[in-house]
Amino acid sequence: MVLLLSSSVFGQEILLRGDITNENEVEGIHILNTTSRYNTVVNDSGGFTIKVKVLDTLVISSIRYVPEKIIVSEEIFNKQTISITLNAMVNELDEVVLGPNLSGNLATDLKNIKTEETFNFDDVGIPGFKGKPEEKIVPAYTLMAPTAVNLEALYNHLSGYYKKLRRQRKWEAQNNSVAYIINYYTPKFFDEAFGIPENRLYDFLLYCLETTGLQDDFERQNFAGVINTFEARSAEYVKRLSENTKKQATEKEE
Repeated sequence: MVLLLSSSVFGQEILLRGDITNENEVEGIHILNTTSRYNTVVNDSGGFTIKVKVLDTLVISSIRYVPEKIIVSEEIFNKQTISITLNAMVNELDEVVLGPNLSGNLATDLKNIKTEETFNFDDVGIPGFKGKPEEKIVPAYTLMAPTAVNLEALYNHLSGYYKKLRRQRKWEAQNNSVAYIINYYTPKFFDEAFGIPENRLYDFLLYCLETTGLQDDFERQNFAGVINTFEARSAEYVKRLSENTKKQATEKEE
């Protein structure tokens, strides 16, 4: 009877209620069941619900915490609840050396302190514009104005310069989005949740950006839509990757 009851647990599905017990910034943490592909997002109080079976694997990921992997045991399944405490993502700072020795005289101390002439907004943690202003692309319909013709803009359109500039800006925007997404989810998350190896992660995310609304979803913090995109595109991508690997192996043997 015990064996029958124990074996019957496997295959059953329940709605597991969970709680992230960290005190700071728990909203938006992602919970993904890598076995069934169910996913959810933690609410502002740290709570979540997700469908699970015994031996399912849950991956918890957030930009603020170290990714966590949990196997649903029979004990967790029977309790139907789980409490999770995540380890904070700690960024170590370089050693700070104070000097020269301060005398207490503000006017004298300011003269003795060496400063750099260049100013970097990143050093003080505030947004600021760096670099040259972005060149404006003049719309084609405004070129033939009644009063004057913008010859430079007309040449840029005819020569294909503006077309090349648009492609470059699109590539830069996508490249920045890929960097933000990888930093947010971490390569380990993509490997464990979707089987995307780290050396193919950049290519996979570009594929997602080109074929879906991933960039808009990520910018609008529609994380459920982001995860759905990863799920749909990863299945296609991994299949194609496997087929290419087999093809290359066959060609090498021949």
